[in-house]
Amino acid sequence: MRNAHTHTPDTSNVMSMSRRALLGSAVAVAAATGTPAAADPGPAEVPLLWREFGRTPFTHPQIPYIGRAGCHGGAVRFPRRPAVADVRDFGAVAGGGTDCAPAINRAIAAVGRAGGGTVTVPPGTFRIDDVIRVNRSHVVLRGAGSGRTTLFATRNLTELVGAYGSRYGGDKSGWSWAGGLIWLAPEARWHSLVAAIRARAWPFEGWTGNRRDEWRTLTALAPARRGSWTVTVADPYALRPGRLVLLRLADDPDHTLLEHMCGDGPGPEAYLWDDKTKLTSYVPYEWPVRIARVRGRHVTLERPLPLDLRPEWHPQLTTHVQELTGSGVEGLTLEAAETPQQQHLLDKGYNGVVLQCAYDCWVDDVTVRHVDNGFGLVSASACTLRRTRVGGRGAHHPYFCREGSHDNLVEDFTIEERTGPAPTGTQLHGINVEGLSSYNVWSRGDMRAGTFDSHRGLPFANVRTDITLNNNGRHGGDASAGPLFGARFTHWNIRVTNGRAGLVRIDGLAPYSATVGIDEVREFDQIDVPDFPGDLHTRLELYGSPHAVRPRNLHAAQRAL
Repeated sequence: MRNAHTHTPDTSNVMSMSRRALLGSAVAVAAATGTPAAADPGPAEVPLLWREFGRTPFTHPQIPYIGRAGCHGGAVRFPRRPAVADVRDFGAVAGGGTDCAPAINRAIAAVGRAGGGTVTVPPGTFRIDDVIRVNRSHVVLRGAGSGRTTLFATRNLTELVGAYGSRYGGDKSGWSWAGGLIWLAPEARWHSLVAAIRARAWPFEGWTGNRRDEWRTLTALAPARRGSWTVTVADPYALRPGRLVLLRLADDPDHTLLEHMCGDGPGPEAYLWDDKTKLTSYVPYEWPVRIARVRGRHVTLERPLPLDLRPEWHPQLTTHVQELTGSGVEGLTLEAAETPQQQHLLDKGYNGVVLQCAYDCWVDDVTVRHVDNGFGLVSASACTLRRTRVGGRGAHHPYFCREGSHDNLVEDFTIEERTGPAPTGTQLHGINVEGLSSYNVWSRGDMRAGTFDSHRGLPFANVRTDITLNNNGRHGGDASAGPLFGARFTHWNIRVTNGRAGLVRIDGLAPYSATVGIDEVREFDQIDVPDFPGDLHTRLELYGSPHAVRPRNLHAAQRAL
């Protein structure tokens, strides 16, 4: 029998704020981040949804609180670490005649052993015949700028690591959704993943190891509401400010946790969950978060709770595999040897930059070209991708976000038009999110190709805002992965240049969602139906008027609170 729960928002831990100040700051942010007045044909309008959000910013039913998404809560500046190594001192030679991957990796290892710092790569083209592994915390790999430093990758991950298949059999390539030729992941995670691949085992990529058993309980948690910043713990002994812990929520036989991710109610209750085997493999829900303060048994977190804590989900704080933290890649172009794009799900692994089991890490001013998959977040949280660009012959996933990645920020990003026609049988997915990933933001984007891709797997509480889109891709997703969307998915100020729908207008698909300020769009041959029956409790405002919506950028406005 299900436990009864009321859904009155809990405001006991909500930070106090003036609604007038909230809306005033939003106007200031709109002025600072909007397009020039000449491109703004209509009067500005503040949606009712935004006014409501000002009253309940941490518990609003349709709009998630994403004001602290990204590295160090969305900090404008990344940490500046002193330059302590030049790759030339470790044997790297520009010009393309020498494999520089060993030298670059030796420099990274040396700086890591010394406690951190910046590894510099000067202007020029450096050939790499292996994976560049940023595998130690507080290490930054920095080129002279994406237009000046190039790493030219000659080999793919299938050649370098091995064939990496699907846990569901068939000939699918796991490099279609994981791994990068620049790979930010803790050293232990890399070794276990490579060992699993070479043993032809499924290398689970999450925060708790290949078998999801590399963790122990730190403390149980008392019930609490979504949006609370403070939780009550059974035992605070192992907790301290600054420690990264894992909030772990298990599902129950009635799948009420999955229903809660969809907003609860009769629609999710009527959904058939048991046969969604790929989706249920993503549970328990694992959410990394740092502790901000400990006062007796009351523990304050650096972000508000993403979900309710209910006894039937056995809420607890646990340990996890050692994270990579404080590391970044800056100021370079990664260009793969130009090969034809492979047919769908047969990628060889000419992949760009991937962050895995990373927290408070970043990528800034980085371009990737001729890649199968561009930038990836795999069980990565609180990371920022800023000023990134995907170009060249066309990519399967220009950006992918999966395996429980949360609180990430992708801003000032560009997907270029492909330089040649798409080969038969290939797919272009655009900006992907799946696998219970939540509270991620895509902001200020220029998408000249692609789409707003959900690969199912019940992503929830994600935001796409202030993006121009030539919507010419298609979304993916296996039926066993469950719903396209959970609750509190928000599309805000989206300018669709070709008028095609394709998961941009989501008021008829996503439960408890918000679609605000988008161009009018029309359906095409990939037409989706809602996963849940009945009232979806969705909101649609300023349809057909993306230039009129204020604030222009939902993330920037929330950051300004």
